[in-house]
Amino acid sequence: MAKGGDSTGAGGKALRGRAGRMKNGRGSGRASSGAVRLWGRHAVEAALLNPDRVHRKLWATRDGVESLNGDLPPDFPVEWAQPADLARLVARDAPHQGLVLECEPLDDVFLADVLEGEAQRPILVLDQVTDPHNVGALMRTAAAFDAVAVVTQDRHAPPESGTLAKSASGALEIVPWVRVVNLARALEEIAEAGYWRIGLAGEAQMTLAEALPAGPVALVLGAEGEGMRHNIAQHCDSLARLPIHEAMESLNVSNAGAIALYAVATRVV
Repeated sequence: MAKGGDSTGAGGKALRGRAGRMKNGRGSGRASSGAVRLWGRHAVEAALLNPDRVHRKLWATRDGVESLNGDLPPDFPVEWAQPADLARLVARDAPHQGLVLECEPLDDVFLADVLEGEAQRPILVLDQVTDPHNVGALMRTAAAFDAVAVVTQDRHAPPESGTLAKSASGALEIVPWVRVVNLARALEEIAEAGYWRIGLAGEAQMTLAEALPAGPVALVLGAEGEGMRHNIAQHCDSLARLPIHEAMESLNVSNAGAIALYAVATRVV
């Protein structure tokens, strides 16, 4: 991330967008059949409560099911297992908390559907943020601050997975995730819908507080380490920085996104 507070260092019915699919394998959270394996209480509980999820199977310990506080649907098929058995179904050393749920990937979400929603809610746009922990953490923050959607590319973004869902702590089931082929074109559509596009960049002259408008906002954050691509920065209406102390060069993208979404939520309009 560039020096000076760049946020690009290190991040009703749910809607989904075109999603690239990664190969199967332990650590990806994707089962051999193309399904997704989710683990951990918050991720599994949110998926079980999401009417748009198609569930296949739940592996669980007795303590794991008890932690759901009655949110397991009646007659839901459960295969009882020991913690060591569950550990073989998930990413290495993943904190499964006695619950592993296999389910279908969520349906696609399209940008046009999201832009028909409530314009006062922010949109979070991620330019090639590839770490599933960061994307999951940003989804959690987007849910906390009532963002209308998270927008990423098909490529150069993590797939829907157990690792991402665990980091999102249930927000994967709540926040629409729009995956587009061309992020620059998506930013043009976002502008046409009336959003002011603010890219976070450490070299910007204005602070985020100075750049925030009164109307709809789309926050654009760049990739871990490299920041926003030049073409994406050119598709922003303004660039802004977070006023961090000079003793610290940068912030992790998920931390920067949290601060930026808080700034949008608390602005005086």
